[in-house]
Amino acid sequence: LLVKFQQREGHSNVPGSYIEDDIKLGIWLDTQRQLKKKGKLDQSNEKRLDDVGVVWDVLSEQWEKNYGLLVKFQQKEGHSNVP
Repeated sequence: LLVKFQQREGHSNVPGSYIEDDIKLGIWLDTQRQLKKKGKLDQSNEKRLDDVGVVWDVLSEQWEKNYGLLVKFQQKEGHSNVP
């Protein structure tokens, strides 16, 4: 289901509450992230998830994306005082 989601949506960042075909895909992916964080995710499964573009640290990814937007804003406007 994750591959199907990724192919349809263009990313693998499944919302935590997302359900597809009566399967709580978002919760399942959150569980995989927690297993990896604890060092308990099987390496072959981790590679498979890497191959479909799973973001392991969602908050860090979001921070980097927002920082990039701030840099673009600063370059365009000459300041970082976002209204």
